[in-house]
Amino acid sequence: MYCRDCGAKLSLRFLENEGLIPYCEQCGAFKFPFFPVAVSMTVVNRAENKILLARHTGEESYKLFAGYIKKGESAEKAIPRELREETRLTAIKWRYHASRYHDAKDVLMLNFIVTADEGEIVLNDEIEEAHWFSPEEAKERVVKGSTAEYFLLGALSELGRKK
Repeated sequence: MYCRDCGAKLSLRFLENEGLIPYCEQCGAFKFPFFPVAVSMTVVNRAENKILLARHTGEESYKLFAGYIKKGESAEKAIPRELREETRLTAIKWRYHASRYHDAKDVLMLNFIVTADEGEIVLNDEIEEAHWFSPEEAKERVVKGSTAEYFLLGALSELGRKK
């Protein structure tokens, strides 16, 4: 591990109430681990009876839509931007659902339930396919035990309670 400010090698030092934390001798400061934050979107139609899933280019399984939050951007600004960039669909409304650390990409995922229009889907080069599925079909298509499944099942449960 190296300091993101000066490049010096970090050592672990005990910090009360925190435990072992990377420390930079050159800066004289603790350097808490930094990792990116992304939005994950359980995209539903207005009737909330369909889920939009994506299959990324070169991958076999379907996932929820997601994207990194850019520097200076809020999660609420990233949602409509990411959905528009990837599908050209409009995010009508959204609400926070849950968060989870996603080890495979070393990222904190913030999941939102996003209501989108059902207009024509125009994909960018990141996405090979995107389709609306019934909740049952969506549960079958996502990878079992994945972060996508965790968010999808939680969102479907929340949507079910709402009705």
